[in-house]
Amino acid sequence: MSDLASVLRRVAPRALGGLFVASGVLHFITPKPFEAIMPRRLPARRAFVYGSGAAELACGVGLLTRRKWAGPAAATLLLSVWPANVQMALDSGSGRLPGPADNRLIAWGRVPLQVPLIWAALQSRPADAQHPDPAPGKSVSVSSPAST
Repeated sequence: MSDLASVLRRVAPRALGGLFVASGVLHFITPKPFEAIMPRRLPARRAFVYGSGAAELACGVGLLTRRKWAGPAAATLLLSVWPANVQMALDSGSGRLPGPADNRLIAWGRVPLQVPLIWAALQSRPADAQHPDPAPGKSVSVSSPAST
């Protein structure tokens, strides 16, 4: 594997984790723009915005700390919000969306952007791949060959 590929595989999950944390916070501070891009058939859009914001925060922290579950969870979250990106693209240019989200180029650009974001999520590995994350409340003891 080339050095660049190795660097990308190491950096991408952490960069995505930072984006998730920032976006998750925005879901709570300014929920209306997120409500505007959701499929209109969904009821209780504010609850979905808060739920997806909490999920983004959890996945972001998990990616930043290299938790074993974080990559698959983040990829699943990205797949689950893809319909909102498609809805945003379909509504772009109509004046229905706030700010840059109403720009067709930006809105349609977000749809294929999900693919490299999912790739970035799936690059996440525990900090030490030989020692998976311990169960909550459990500690992991590691012994070296010299101590056995």
